[in-house]
Amino acid sequence: MKIKTVSGVIALICLVVSCAMIPSLLIALYDGSKDSSAFALSMFTGFNICLFLRIYSKGFYSSIGIREGVGITGFSWIAASLLGALPYYFSGYVSYTDAFFETMSGFTTTGATIMTDIEALPRGILLWRSLTHWMGGMGIIVLSLAVLPFLGVSGMEMYKAEVPGVTAEKLTPRLHQTAIYLWGVYVALTLIETVLLFSGGMNLFDAFAHSCSTIATGGFSTKNNSIAYFTSPFIQWVIIIFMFASGVNFSLYFLILNKRFREFLADEEFKLYLFITVIAALAMSIALYFAGAFQGIEHTLRRTFFHVVSVMTTTGFIVEDYNLWPELTKFIFVLLMFIGASGGSTGGGCKVSRFIIIGRQLKLEIWRLLHPRAVLTARLNGRPISKSTMDSSAAFFVLYMIILAGATLITTAFGIELLTAFTGVVTCLSNVGPGLNALGPVENFAWLPSFVKWLFSFCMLAGRLELFAVLLLFVPGTYKK
Repeated sequence: MKIKTVSGVIALICLVVSCAMIPSLLIALYDGSKDSSAFALSMFTGFNICLFLRIYSKGFYSSIGIREGVGITGFSWIAASLLGALPYYFSGYVSYTDAFFETMSGFTTTGATIMTDIEALPRGILLWRSLTHWMGGMGIIVLSLAVLPFLGVSGMEMYKAEVPGVTAEKLTPRLHQTAIYLWGVYVALTLIETVLLFSGGMNLFDAFAHSCSTIATGGFSTKNNSIAYFTSPFIQWVIIIFMFASGVNFSLYFLILNKRFREFLADEEFKLYLFITVIAALAMSIALYFAGAFQGIEHTLRRTFFHVVSVMTTTGFIVEDYNLWPELTKFIFVLLMFIGASGGSTGGGCKVSRFIIIGRQLKLEIWRLLHPRAVLTARLNGRPISKSTMDSSAAFFVLYMIILAGATLITTAFGIELLTAFTGVVTCLSNVGPGLNALGPVENFAWLPSFVKWLFSFCMLAGRLELFAVLLLFVPGTYKK
């Protein structure tokens, strides 16, 4: 690994994160709140770190290989979280452990929070929390890829390591054009939702903050009761639609912009994503009906679709305490946490495309038992699925279960009840936010022991970077030239 190359790009990431604090500093100065000095000090620290790394890595411009891509991706997210935690810490609201947890939750779009009274926080802090979601949603690395080519650095390996999904494909011949396109769609969706929420009765600040969290599938709300604070059916349906849209593979929007609607509707992952969403919501509606919790067709469908989409896209917004719902619905929620959204979206989880690939692989093995001499090929969207892709998907599930089991074991060792520990790890590993029981939708993570918070922070990072990119950071061969 070329350490100077990695340091040089991390310097750029630190610069991006420091500059991203400017809007929060300005609103803090406008409100006259005490967090303005915390943002100023954080930015000063960030700029100095950037300067130090830039001097150290002078002349770093070179091609980025697999090792450099992995190192840059993993260490950039860690550096961004270490730096992004400073405003919370310097403001004196929380310890540095809590500040790091909150920031990692933001950048990984997990939505888990240690804040006990969100509405008591100044707007500068609330805006920074929402912006960490928004930057992490599409990816700090993807943003940097729009700049790196102008610095003479190729970043395809970074793109592969950072973009969530089974495969990372360029939509345009030039990688920086792909990054600009993705961010263009991302910004457009954010602005459209902001306008709709504002027109539905939210003030402009809340509309923008919730749009950042929705499009990033982050789930952080500026209100203690999350979206339940806003009783407007219009607002809730708008958020449902944009949560679902954010869980779609962003490359499909490229098809829409090029008027290739048939290809969009024919995409197998999108069809299964839509199918699971509808079936899960209808199943929950029926369960609520038989449990005597039915409150009219529109209201029941709205709250079930809201929570199904929120959990499956790993957003984490709530309008009700689903801890009080029937056991069947809670089991469905855990399954949806595992499944997650589409590959290439801002959502987390294992991704719908991986389940399709594993299903095709199982079907293939069954047919091979029946027809040993047959030449069989698994396909996705009409294209053959390579053996390496199938092996990678199977390995992902194995690694996911190993981390899940290990982290749950460690968490229960601290005396935490099993279902709370299990869903806490799942919700962090899949970047959802709320779990069940003591980490349920109306609870928070503030009461957890410090070590468990660091462990959950690792799970959030591993889930956001698709496990392997983080695992390789612990492999000695990654650092050999």
